Amino acid sequence: MGWSDYVPVFYGKIAIVSYLFSILTLIVFWTKVFPPALSEPWSIAPLVLLEAAYVGVLSAFCRRQVARVVLCSHVLGLVFAAGCLVLASGRLFVYFGAYMMSLSFFHLSEYVLTAVYNPHTLSMDSFLVNHSLEYTVAAVASWLEYWAEYYFLPEYKCLHLVNWVGLALVVGGELMRKAAMVTAGKNFTHTVMYMKRTGHRLVTKGVYAWFRHPSYVGWFYWSIGTQVQRQLINNLFLRSYLSTCQATSPNGRTLSVTNAAYKESFFSCKTRYLHCSK
Repeated sequence: MGWSDYVPVFYGKIAIVSYLFSILTLIVFWTKVFPPALSEPWSIAPLVLLEAAYVGVLSAFCRRQVARVVLCSHVLGLVFAAGCLVLASGRLFVYFGAYMMSLSFFHLSEYVLTAVYNPHTLSMDSFLVNHSLEYTVAAVASWLEYWAEYYFLPEYKCLHLVNWVGLALVVGGELMRKAAMVTAGKNFTHTVMYMKRTGHRLVTKGVYAWFRHPSYVGWFYWSIGTQVQRQLINNLFLRSYLSTCQATSPNGRTLSVTNAAYKESFFSCKTRYLHCSK
């Protein structure tokens, strides 16, 4: 491992430390400082001041790239911690907390695994928080749908069996995608490749022996699981979200919109890889 490999791994470690620090900070502040005065808005002032000081220190004393990594992982950590607090609240919207935790962990782990197994491709885009406009619109629409359903039909948000099914899909999809990243190693990138690059090898072992594109299979079922987990009952929004997840890969490129074209695009990429590797 050369020096150029150590730097991205260092960024990955920074991301993990910042992530865990954020989780611990928010949970401690919320459980030890806020409960006695939850009804008073000024009670959140200490956390706001801490966050402002944190961002100020990053801006003043850290290199721009380091500051961006720390800030992004810090925000993801806050999302995870907020999800923990919502999950522990015991209210009807507890499952939205589980979704927040799943979403946060997915984005951080994408960055960290890239730093470890394919450091030469590491960038801020490896967090996948800004990979496509379509995904962002679909995600925001699903959030709005959830809270609209919670307000008008709260009884549909306490179906525990449905939540467990969604959780199983989320965990299974996450494990499959991460297994694909680890197995492929430096052959895995967050960019759809249409031509064979120098040094690339077609991976056929591990999960790739069972699935042509295990990272996309994992991503797709993870996406389904996050919707089932929140018990979204609007079939139109659910189908639209899943269509968007098919049409826009988590690798930052827009694919074909229809399911048939989606499969065909993968088949053609597979054929090109086989052809180039001969």
